[in-house]
This record gives sequence, C-alpha cells and structure tokens, in this order.
Amino acid sequence: MKKNIKDYNLDELKQVIQDLGEKPYRAEQIFKWIYIENVTSFDEMTNISIDLRNKLKENFDLHVFKILQKQVSKDGTKKYLFDVLDGNAIESVLMEYKHGFTICVSSQIGCKMGCKFCASTGVKFARSLSSGEIVEQLLAIQRDENIKISNLVFMGIGEPLDNYDNVMNAIKILNNPKGINMGARHISISTSGLVPKIYKLADENMQCTLSISLHSASNKKRSQMMPVNDVYNIQELMKACRYYIQKTNKRISFEYALAKENNDNLDDAKELAKLLKGMLCHVNLIPINKIENGKYSKSTNENIIKFRDYLNEKGIVATIRRELGSDIDAACGQLRKKEVEKCEPTQEQI
Repeated sequence: MKKNIKDYNLDELKQVIQDLGEKPYRAEQIFKWIYIENVTSFDEMTNISIDLRNKLKENFDLHVFKILQKQVSKDGTKKYLFDVLDGNAIESVLMEYKHGFTICVSSQIGCKMGCKFCASTGVKFARSLSSGEIVEQLLAIQRDENIKISNLVFMGIGEPLDNYDNVMNAIKILNNPKGINMGARHISISTSGLVPKIYKLADENMQCTLSISLHSASNKKRSQMMPVNDVYNIQELMKACRYYIQKTNKRISFEYALAKENNDNLDDAKELAKLLKGMLCHVNLIPINKIENGKYSKSTNENIIKFRDYLNEKGIVATIRRELGSDIDAACGQLRKKEVEKCEPTQEQI
C-alpha cells in the first residue's frame, strides 16, 4: 500500500519532499492543499508541477474516507461510520453548539479497555489509527457538511493514550497555523486512566484539556465498571492527576457516568467530593447510555440533579452533559458494532 501523506506533520513532510528532490517550500503548498483546501486528489494541487504531482501519486495516497453510514438526530447531531479503506470501520460524531461545531473522533479501531458501560467493548480491537486517519475524520466531515469545525475531542472509539504517539502527532498537525490551525485549547483528550501516559502528557506541557473517565470514587465500584482500575487504582490515578495540574496549571475534567442504583446516590457524591477536594477540576456528569446486553442503565433525573447540587455545594464545579443524539446510535461503538455484526456470517452460513 502507498503511504498516507496525511500521517506526516509539516516538518516531516518537508523532509519527504526533499527526499523526492524538491524544494522544502513545496511541502507548505501541499500542506495547504490538504488541510485548508481539503482536496481529494493530487491533481487538484494546481500550483505544483505535474512532475511533482506524479511523484506524489506514485508514492503516496490521500486516504480519503468513504461514508458507510450517516445518522442524523432530531437535535442536529450527526454520527458517521467511515470505511478506513482496509476493511475496518470507525465512528465520528459531529455536534453543533452556540460556539461552533465540535467533532468527537476515534483513536483506535475497537478498544482494549473493556469498560462495562461502553459499546466499544462489544467489538474486538483491530488496531490503532494513524495520525492521518485521526485527522481525516475531521476533513471528511468538513467536506460532507461544507463547514469549519472549531473543536475536537478524543472521546470516540479507543483509548487515546494507548495510541499516544499517533494522537500527539495528529494534534501537531491540527495545531499547525499553516493548515487547520486549531488551537490546543480547543482539543480535549479523554483517558480511562493510563497513569504512565498521564505523566508523559503532563511533561509535554500542551494546552489541551485532559478528561479523566472516573465514574466512581470507590476502587471496588470503579474496578467493576472499568478493568483498568485493577492496574492503576484511584490513588495512583489521583497522584498522576495532581502532577498534571501542578505541571500544566490546567484544570482537569472528570467524566462521571451516572448508572442507576450503582454510583448515583448521595454516598457516592460524598465520596467523590472528598476525593476531589482542593483539586483544580470540573466534574462532567453524564446520563449513561443504555447499551445492548449492558449491565448499567441511566440514573433518574432526580438523582442526577441531586448529585450535581451536592458537589456544587461542596465547592466542586459540576455540570450535567447535554444529551445529544439520543434518538440515534448515540453510544460510542454502537454503529460500528451493528456494521460488524451485519457483515459476520450467521451460524447457518458457516
């Protein structure tokens, strides 16, 4: 297979172009065509020579995703299932807010983390996405909708910090002012709690927002929901989070999915307030999505509001995430799971 030209940040692309016997400034022209003009063919790059265009076609591919399915919610949320051109599929979600458009991207094809409330758990892990495949999710939706996306969150399928190098390089591509020019403050990385990578991210001192999937202040409950807690428990996780805050002086967002009769009562709220006391943080309360064959179901509105109000009373800033796409396959992995199941042979066909 030809190499995906979108896997290279600008500095790397300059070296690639020099290796082809061309001047490095040509890389900036190509970078602009890819990320500003959002072209789907090297032939559209009209200010570079035919000879260079032919060299690019011989050695590289623009890796333009195909839309397998697109679901549109009554609230305007759009969910995409993309063919990544190797027989696999990934999901991305487009959300519209007052401040502009936000895309939720996947970082892997499937996920190893095994969180019990996540639909991604139901589909076998295939591989991590390359930097170019991560960025292409944004480009593909911008082409389809003819819009400019201003914010990006790594909260789709996969564990971003398990694909650390490619995610960091994708951010470098997104940040570049000669391309997409998306500020780091407009990018959020969500992790289930890979402690060594949180330390590594802190040392990068990037301005991205870090979101931690916490979901319980109790090791017992969290381990039941998230197997990663058996490897990196809450005490280790909090130590890493405090290091991150000290190093970056940035607030951490803690994601807390409220599951009925599990982690949504007042005792859970008290335990969480005690755990986070004094931290520079925000708690994002999530009404959990019910998934097929899933153990957990959505908490009551009354409990969700009581939980939020208690945290706020204790000085922990807590908000309830607005529910988007509830009338479509809203949970991460649901749409891909359906596609995989559709393609798998039945027992009668085997």
